[in-house]
Amino acid sequence: MPWRELTVTDQREEFVKLALAPGANMSELCRRFGIVRSNGNKWRARYLKEGRAGLADRSRVPHRSPTRTAVAVEAEVLRIRAESNNAWGGRKIAHVMEREGARSVPSIGTITAILKRHGKLEQRASEHPGPYQRFERARPNELWQMDFKGDFALSRGRCHPLTVIDDHSRYALCAQACGNERDVPTRERLMAVFRRYGLPDVMLMDNGAPWGDSGGGRFTAFSVWLLQLGIRVTHGRPYHPQTQGKDERLHRTMKAEIALDRLTDLQDCQRAFDQWRHVYNHRRPHQAIGMATPGDRYLPSDRPFPEVLPPVAYDCGDLVRKADQEGDIRFKGRRIRLGKPFRGQIIALRPTAEDGVFSIHFCTHQIGQIDLRPVGDTACGFVDIAPTVDPTGEASDAMPTSPQAQQQQTLDNRI
Repeated sequence: MPWRELTVTDQREEFVKLALAPGANMSELCRRFGIVRSNGNKWRARYLKEGRAGLADRSRVPHRSPTRTAVAVEAEVLRIRAESNNAWGGRKIAHVMEREGARSVPSIGTITAILKRHGKLEQRASEHPGPYQRFERARPNELWQMDFKGDFALSRGRCHPLTVIDDHSRYALCAQACGNERDVPTRERLMAVFRRYGLPDVMLMDNGAPWGDSGGGRFTAFSVWLLQLGIRVTHGRPYHPQTQGKDERLHRTMKAEIALDRLTDLQDCQRAFDQWRHVYNHRRPHQAIGMATPGDRYLPSDRPFPEVLPPVAYDCGDLVRKADQEGDIRFKGRRIRLGKPFRGQIIALRPTAEDGVFSIHFCTHQIGQIDLRPVGDTACGFVDIAPTVDPTGEASDAMPTSPQAQQQQTLDNRI
């Protein structure tokens, strides 16, 4: 039979048996086997107590580790992580544990180590889009951002999540599971938000339906309705979703913290959205606001929602006109095109400091100006000054988003 190679255990056993022989010289045996005397004594003692099994290598993990996180604390960390759909990291979990009065709150590094040890962290190389410029309104309800998150399929139909977020506090005012993105259903859901939280000063939206006209129109019926409520309407620059960065970030959080693939219908979606919105507003720490929760910073608006639209009233010195069915008004023999969303509405014109230039107003909002000064072959022109908001908070002019829309605007300006 072939010779069997000696294992470490075999060599230790040989050493121990020689050391136990009567008259054995322990020091000399240790020298010959290349081990120190303390190790020789250790292996002899183990063999006498446990036999050959005592000569095998043992784990180097200490029997007691005073610095090791208690099992109960570790379980609490994993529970909070699981409740966030495995989305929260060490910083948020530590703040939640502290806020909820945990007896022992590990350091952020310890929590991160716990998550890594249990395979709860993965590298997300593209999670942060890179450097960006922040802006924030000074108080709640100065500016709300509104958008539809990308729709997704359900077992029955599709869900179009409608979200509204307060710019100052990051408070999620709305997370509604909608079956479409049409005007009337969107208004109904937004009215419920207005009834609970009041009216904002300004609402920032993209250029999509129902609040934007992808064909280049300045206003829609939806935005005119908001103007009647006393809410100034602004739109982000085309192809710049970062303008509504806080709402876009809200959508990423929803996607990470809600198991969207498990939702079956709109009712199921709404239950999940309601539960998530409460956690987001009142439990989840927000790094952009110093790890406070949005609920710590938000206060409802002191402007209540009017169940009946207030009447349109202007100053006695205003020049008042009524828009026809095409949304046009007549002024000094000129036809001024405002757009069909204004049909039947009462419009006011006011002279400016420049002779021949008039500002155009709807309710309390200036929606444009008309220049009646002769310039070449052009008798007058309409200039849209409805502002948008860029990421720094500065206003900029809205522009059509397609060549067809730009051509139409040129025709509109030649009255």
